[in-house]
Amino acid sequence: MATVYDVPGDLLVKRVAEKLKEIEEIKPPEWAKFVKTSRHKERLPEQEDWWYYRVASVFRKVYVDGPVGIERLRTWYGGKKNRGHAPERFYKASGSIVRKALQQLEQAGFIQKVPGEGRAVTPKGQSFLDEIATELKRELEEQIPELKKY
Repeated sequence: MATVYDVPGDLLVKRVAEKLKEIEEIKPPEWAKFVKTSRHKERLPEQEDWWYYRVASVFRKVYVDGPVGIERLRTWYGGKKNRGHAPERFYKASGSIVRKALQQLEQAGFIQKVPGEGRAVTPKGQSFLDEIATELKRELEEQIPELKKY
């Protein structure tokens, strides 16, 4: 069985986002269509379903780096702001988006709080991601037969 580490992250996040749309606990908040994802961004997200991609990305990040807290995730999704003539400066991403994503993943039973450390993936969440990674790896091996060697 393949794990999250065996497939490209971008393809996995895309596939997980599609699967998360089917789960009723994961849904964008009412304010999601009006907010930027971070202070350093100039525009709103262009994709209408960006919420599912962010939740899938946070889910993968907790799997890979967990247990992880909101502040570390805010730093991960942050970036440099273009301030015109002034030097660029790093700003963290929105804490509310990360927090709501983690809360929804908790309600779905995919992650849990670890006191004093942050959040970690539950066995249910690990099997969910690993099953998707296995499907994705099979599809990639069918498309590119040379991958079976690895």
